Amino acid sequence: MKASLSPAKRRRAAIQQPQADAALTALIDAMVATPPSNKTVLVIDVGGTSVKILASGQTEVRSFQSGRKLTPDRMVSAVKKLAANWKYEVVSVGYPGPVLAGQPTAEPPNLGQGWVEFDFAAAFGRPVKVVNDAAMQALGSYNGGKMLFLGLGTGLGSALIVDGAVEPMELGHLPYRKHTYETYVGRAGFERAGKRKWRRRVADVVERLTAALQPDETVIGGGNVRNLDPLPPRCRAGHNANAFRGGFRLWAKGNAVAPHLPPRFGRRIQKDRRHAT
Repeated sequence: MKASLSPAKRRRAAIQQPQADAALTALIDAMVATPPSNKTVLVIDVGGTSVKILASGQTEVRSFQSGRKLTPDRMVSAVKKLAANWKYEVVSVGYPGPVLAGQPTAEPPNLGQGWVEFDFAAAFGRPVKVVNDAAMQALGSYNGGKMLFLGLGTGLGSALIVDGAVEPMELGHLPYRKHTYETYVGRAGFERAGKRKWRRRVADVVERLTAALQPDETVIGGGNVRNLDPLPPRCRAGHNANAFRGGFRLWAKGNAVAPHLPPRFGRRIQKDRRHAT
């Protein structure tokens, strides 16, 4: 029997670096060499099991455990501690649920409560853009045209990008067989059905969705894409690190997603505009 960890050791273990791999290293090196934005951005990828962060110019992804007790206040506090020696002007947040006009519209099933009305900009003291996590990873995976993104993680994330315009979707909640797509191809479905049966179901879901939406290409990302071998036809594998690229691209010139501003920052903008006129 394993000895239980003390509370102090559990806290230390909760903050850990994700295992490096060649794809992650190459992607980060490319972003450092050619930044997608001229702003220094802190990107936060909020997931059901962990929260990962990366800032402009940094080469080290940092993370801590999430889970059902993680409220937005606790998330912000942990991120600030983890990024204490990083400099950043603005923040991007990938949120595991529906987002409308930069604000979560439903509480996440795998995290704590309080996200829907939370003021991220005030909490960070900086301009913040909040988008659905699948949309953020989709934006980082995008190469042009019409692209469907499917994220195989805790559930089934989805987004469609057409000529650079991102449309987050909730395809995982559509009815499929006796339940929903997410029920069969999310993490619980994988654990329940086993790898072989789960792969067949993923192939069927991908075929149905691509037939309906007719994308130029389909990108499959999320943590469980590694369990697909081979990939369904006409698909390419995404990488979770693309979420960081998407978070940086949110602040690129011409991006249509409007930021939320902290109170003092907003008043300063209005004052500057009055002086300009």
